Amino acid sequence: MTLRAVLFDFSGTLFRLEEDESWFSDLADADGTLFDLAAQAEVMRRMTAPVGQVVQLGPEFRDAWENRDLDPALHRKVYLEVLRSSGVLDGQAERLYERLIDTDFWTPYPDAADVLRRVHEAGIKIGVISNIAFDIRPAFERIGVTRYVDEFLLSYLEGVIKPDSKIFLRACERLDVAPGEALMVGDSEEADGGAAAVGCQVAIVDPVSTTERPDGLLTAVRDVLR
Repeated sequence: MTLRAVLFDFSGTLFRLEEDESWFSDLADADGTLFDLAAQAEVMRRMTAPVGQVVQLGPEFRDAWENRDLDPALHRKVYLEVLRSSGVLDGQAERLYERLIDTDFWTPYPDAADVLRRVHEAGIKIGVISNIAFDIRPAFERIGVTRYVDEFLLSYLEGVIKPDSKIFLRACERLDVAPGEALMVGDSEEADGGAAAVGCQVAIVDPVSTTERPDGLLTAVRDVLR
C-alpha cells in the first residue's frame, strides 16, 4: 500500500534533550560530592527515558509515574522525585526539571527540519505523536517547521499514551489515511512500535546524541521520498 502519511515521535526522534555541562557545574549530592560525567549522563537518561520505571519509586509515586504523560502536575511530581532519588538536591532538581520542560533546551537532530520539509513537499501528511506532559510545539516554531506538521497529538491533551492503539488510530483518522498508509518513526520499540498493531509500518531510530546521528531520520523515511 502506498504511504500517504508519516507519524513522528518527538523525544529521541526529532529532538533530544542534550547534556549541557553548565547544568551540572555545581551539582552535588547530599555529601557534597560533585556528579561525575557518568552520573550526569545517568541523570539525563532518567529524565528522558521513554518507557520503564527509571528508579525505585514508593507507592505514593507509582500512579504518578504510570500517568505522568497525561497530567502536567503528576509529571512534575514524579520527575522531581526521580531527580531526588538520583541524588539531586531539591533546589537543583527544580532547576533541572524546568529545563526538561523548556523547549528552548531541546536540540533538533541535524536532519529533522530537512526531513519534515521534504516529506511535506512530497505531498505526504505529517503527524507528531508524543507521550509528553508539556507543549512541544514551540520547539517546532523555533526552527521554522510548524507549517509542515498537519497534526500534533500530545498525550496530555489527547488523554491517551503510546502504545495504546487509540492514539495511532486517532492520528490516522485526523490525517484521513488508513493505518496501512502510515509510517510511524520513533525511538522506542515498546511505545512507538505499538503502531504496528493497528497496521502502520514502523521505523525505529537510535536516540543517541544529535552529533552521533546526522541522517537517521533521512534513512528512516528514504522509501517514502523515492
